[in-house]
Amino acid sequence: MVEASERHFIFSQRVLKVLSLFTGDMEHMDKYMQDKFIFLQLVVWCLRGVTRVTLANNPLSGALILVALYWDSPWQGLLGTLGVLASTLTAVILGQDSAEIAGGLHGFNGMLVSLLMGIFSSAEDWYWWLLLPVCAGSATCVFLYSALSSVLDRWDLPASVFPFNTVIVLYLLCAGPDNPYFPHHPAVPPGLPDPNGTKLVVMELILGIPLGVGQIFACASFGPSTLILGAILLYSPLLALHALLGSAVGILSGLSMAVRHDFLYSGLAGFNGALGCMAVGGVFFTFSWRTHLFAIASAFLSAYTDIALSNLLGFVSLPACSWAATLTTTLMLLLSGSLAASRIPSSHVMAPEHNLHFKSQWEVGNTADRESADVESQTAQAYAKTTMLDL
Repeated sequence: MVEASERHFIFSQRVLKVLSLFTGDMEHMDKYMQDKFIFLQLVVWCLRGVTRVTLANNPLSGALILVALYWDSPWQGLLGTLGVLASTLTAVILGQDSAEIAGGLHGFNGMLVSLLMGIFSSAEDWYWWLLLPVCAGSATCVFLYSALSSVLDRWDLPASVFPFNTVIVLYLLCAGPDNPYFPHHPAVPPGLPDPNGTKLVVMELILGIPLGVGQIFACASFGPSTLILGAILLYSPLLALHALLGSAVGILSGLSMAVRHDFLYSGLAGFNGALGCMAVGGVFFTFSWRTHLFAIASAFLSAYTDIALSNLLGFVSLPACSWAATLTTTLMLLLSGSLAASRIPSSHVMAPEHNLHFKSQWEVGNTADRESADVESQTAQAYAKTTMLDL
């Protein structure tokens, strides 16, 4: 019996060790790719950029998400691939920080821009002229990301998807719904009267929860959305849990505001809530019961803000995109008090489980930095007093 239990324990340890190679941030992949061909390195950089859309950083998860996008629509999959490739290559050409490029930080905004251009385009699929604004918009995101990062780094804030939200709005404003070369569908406010009245299909409402996760990539099909959720689960179970929870909160918020039913069924009501919940529930803050409650609050605030912005911008035929989650997350990162005590420095952000495991290490580092700063401040004050006395 003892030998059997030992064998079972050894087998379990081996299984966990193998799983650890494919979950989390897969840091070993970067070391393995250091001396490989630049083309292979570029593939890994782009795959990491794909997962950065969901605040993850796992090339295998990025491959699964790309499969989901091609499954949902080969045209959308092509646009997404071209967007992340164009923005990553632009960052390489401009000589951006190599660690940021390798981590996919210059790829995810370009991918989102390309996907949204495809979704809002009123031209048929395989409209090749659309590749021009896709490449241009994706490349522009690199300039905005670099510029915003230099400003926001002073407060240890991420540039996040500010570039994507800015570029896609500018593109839609420039093109207009009736543009002869790049026509697009006008956005409809979710608060308009619903012709279905009070008839609500509960099953479609439930299916809208995983669709809310898929809508992060502008995907409205159940199968591909489930695969995207699985890709997030591979990276971090905690992140996947908060993605579902935030999407459900978004749908509840939409119900309370009586938004159109198709806004609920398609998952559009849930994706901002999912992003807001994921950001606070383990990515930028260590997971605890307190930050878990803050994550739910962030999901509600993101969802309601999204409804408000969608109603406002919808009257000028513009989508709210992910402005709500971006602004809410930035607000949460600026809060002081108990939430700030759980804040993870941007340079230490990794998978939520990793953040939780190494919380004590970076907290000790932060304490040491604060103590060092206090000593330097006291020394400077003492020096100033001595100087005044001498004078």
